[in-house]
Amino acid sequence: MAQSLMHPVPPRAAMAGLGAALACLCLTASAGAHGMKPLNDSALSDVRGGDGLSFDLSNFALSGDARYTYTTPDKSASAYMGNLSASRSDSLDPFSDPYRLDLVAGATGQADVVNLAFPVNTDASQKWQLAYDWGVTANGIAVDGGSVLYTDAVFSGGGMQWSTPRFGDGIAFGMALRLDIGNLAIQGQRTGANAPMNFTGVHIDGLNPDGTVPSTPLPWVIADVATQPGAVNVVTDADGTPHLHIGIGWPDAGHEAPLGRLRIDNLTFANIATPSQSVNLGASSIGSMQIQYLDIKFK
Repeated sequence: MAQSLMHPVPPRAAMAGLGAALACLCLTASAGAHGMKPLNDSALSDVRGGDGLSFDLSNFALSGDARYTYTTPDKSASAYMGNLSASRSDSLDPFSDPYRLDLVAGATGQADVVNLAFPVNTDASQKWQLAYDWGVTANGIAVDGGSVLYTDAVFSGGGMQWSTPRFGDGIAFGMALRLDIGNLAIQGQRTGANAPMNFTGVHIDGLNPDGTVPSTPLPWVIADVATQPGAVNVVTDADGTPHLHIGIGWPDAGHEAPLGRLRIDNLTFANIATPSQSVNLGASSIGSMQIQYLDIKFK
């Protein structure tokens, strides 16, 4: 998947024509006062996708108090995410390292794949700032979980894939991730007291098949639509109750689940009410990990 994300297979002629037509849009996205603006021929030639659609974000910022809620079919439980805030810094040339959206041919006998490749971001100049609130209601108890804040999140290569599942309904997906987060803070709310958990320096990337560290950093391929697809669908229990389902299948025969690693520079549980009771666990790492199979049902 790493190769297909970075070097998409040339799509069909129809998509190439669509990409050429859409590339002239070259969106400059902002929820603020920036909006769209005309680009000169030089800028257009830098971002025009010969095989699909290339685009980038300039002065991007998004905020609002909308809340997204998932409720179980029997209405007995729900989970929400709200108050999303997101912004991204730009490269010196905001259109020199774009996102790429392509329609590529699937493996033999499989459907075509929508492929979104993230910017390479070699100099780590594109940094995301993200924050959102979350909560859960279950067993008659409503809990506001607090906030999650990402500071200086840097995505370097990798991307996403979407396709038709091999069996049944829903969406098949692939994901490759190389991510560095300056600080990840989980701000809890319980009985009015703040109790944040801070991860400083979170790093996720891929390893060679033999478990060695590659000379050139690679994304960790978490799921691949061709050899180990993920799935988002609805599954029904034996009693007829439907559930939202997210999963990653077993690797196909002859394929191994790709290896990744996780490093955390520092992990701290901070008690704001009583700072002397804060706990600093120092650095932590998982030198090698795989996702062989994942099955999550929301009940």
